[in-house]
Amino acid sequence: MGSQRARTSVWVAVADLRTSQLTMARYLRNPETSPAPEGVEPRRLQIYQDLIYNNIEGFISSGFPVLRSLYSKPAWHALVRQFIDDHRCHSPYFLEISQEFLQFLLEGHNPGPDDPPFITELAHYEWVELALMVSSVEIPKAISDDADPLTAIPRLSPLAWVLAYQFPVQMIGPDYQPAEPEAPVYLVVYRNRDDAVQFMALNAATARLLELTRENATVPGAELLVQLATELGVDAAVVQQFGARQLTEFVDSSILTLS
Repeated sequence: MGSQRARTSVWVAVADLRTSQLTMARYLRNPETSPAPEGVEPRRLQIYQDLIYNNIEGFISSGFPVLRSLYSKPAWHALVRQFIDDHRCHSPYFLEISQEFLQFLLEGHNPGPDDPPFITELAHYEWVELALMVSSVEIPKAISDDADPLTAIPRLSPLAWVLAYQFPVQMIGPDYQPAEPEAPVYLVVYRNRDDAVQFMALNAATARLLELTRENATVPGAELLVQLATELGVDAAVVQQFGARQLTEFVDSSILTLS
């Protein structure tokens, strides 16, 4: 009987603790709409509130500096507050808050009058730059400094991402904010061997050429260019001429590796 009472007391204590934690969490997410937990002095609650919000907002602002620059201060803080209140993060790590914020914009955010039409594309582009910057992946060593990309096997670097957007995200800033999508924008964003994150503008043909090198393990560059010419329906000789130069530029930029 005594042990039963003890188990019941423990269960009640655990339930009370969980209720208190949930009340605190709801309050910290949105102190304007959720009641404050009982028994905690307002000064201490304000410290918790400021600590949580400032840390999250700081990580988001540093991860999306261009996007942040397009908002007024009240509009930006309203967006961050909505993220904190509405989004349920799947990772406990602060370094992954940027990815969670991007997920929120893609899936849980209803754009409002303060949001630019390119909000998700610009956020994705900035997140890619951050992801490449902090990645622990290394570029495979080159087989030779003077290897010929036509006879060697070109392969997309694991630190090179081929991207397509409706808006020219690489050009967007406070002084340039397009209202409508333009022609498709193709980019490769990459980290080179000096650990600098950069981008290169592509066209549809060069973007497809890079896609052909993804996971390529057996096909030399010259054959990839023949395949590209067939897909484009153009003279293979023309593609070989510009393609050889393009492959060399990609290798020199650490976008492609040769094996």
